[in-house]
Amino acid sequence: MFLHVTKCRYTGEYRVLLWFNNGVVKEADLKEELWGEVFEPLKDKEYFKQVKVNEETETIEWPNGADFAPEFLFDIGVETRVA
Repeated sequence: MFLHVTKCRYTGEYRVLLWFNNGVVKEADLKEELWGEVFEPLKDKEYFKQVKVNEETETIEWPNGADFAPEFLFDIGVETRVA
């Protein structure tokens, strides 16, 4: 089974709540992952909040095209329950 992000929600600072197609929900803190030219704009929290799921690539993405692989997000995320 290939891993995909089906839904996301900004939760504060540089954290994103992620729903995966395997039924797992995790929160990923991306603060330490924002290095490199494409991720520079994401250091602005207002820009970071613009995170969305790209339906074609099935992962999170920002307006400038910056994204993270679903497998990476799954690996660094902390499993959580959503009320």
